[in-house]
Amino acid sequence: MVRPYRSVLYIPAANARAMEKARDLPADAIIFDLEDAVSPDAKVGARQALAHALAQDYGRRARIIRINALAIEWGHDDARACADLPADAVLVPKVDGPQDLDRVAEIVSDMPLWAMMETPLGMLNAAAIAGHPRLQGMVMGTNDLAKELGSRPRADRLPMMAGLGLCVLAAKAHCKVIVDGVFNAFKDDDGLRAECEQGRDMGFDGKTLIHP
Repeated sequence: MVRPYRSVLYIPAANARAMEKARDLPADAIIFDLEDAVSPDAKVGARQALAHALAQDYGRRARIIRINALAIEWGHDDARACADLPADAVLVPKVDGPQDLDRVAEIVSDMPLWAMMETPLGMLNAAAIAGHPRLQGMVMGTNDLAKELGSRPRADRLPMMAGLGLCVLAAKAHCKVIVDGVFNAFKDDDGLRAECEQGRDMGFDGKTLIHP
């Protein structure tokens, strides 16, 4: 049976209460975030809290850990910790090319990898990234991509279309899961519905959600 990834919820690994609550939320997958959602002074503690949380039962939800990039001081320790945690995959941030996945693959043993697609270079290398033998899925990081592009926010996401389309094509060509980026205005139900329908129509397998 193919596991669904319709709703993929980011949870800050520094927030023990949120991680506990996530065990009862109707999400297909959880991204336990050690990166953007955790302040620098909480990085080490978040790693320890995550180990405690993952000892609990999350049912059939996929458990994905987003680590910090290896280029910064917490990245290697995050990756080494993942090798010993009962998770389903490691999400690598700011993947520019398959070489970024190679470096993490050397550390995390046989754990599957996911790639954050959030840089212009990552968009241009989407096919090579999707073809990586350890890659299981791709996640659009639309906020960081918009920042790097210098684009303006639009309801139709026109400035994102080239990157979104390239990543969907790459994922489908290599039979990998691909999940759309977050919708920031979490109180705007109509806007969320419209963006979910757009992503579904484009071919995305699901959408990431922020923890408000």
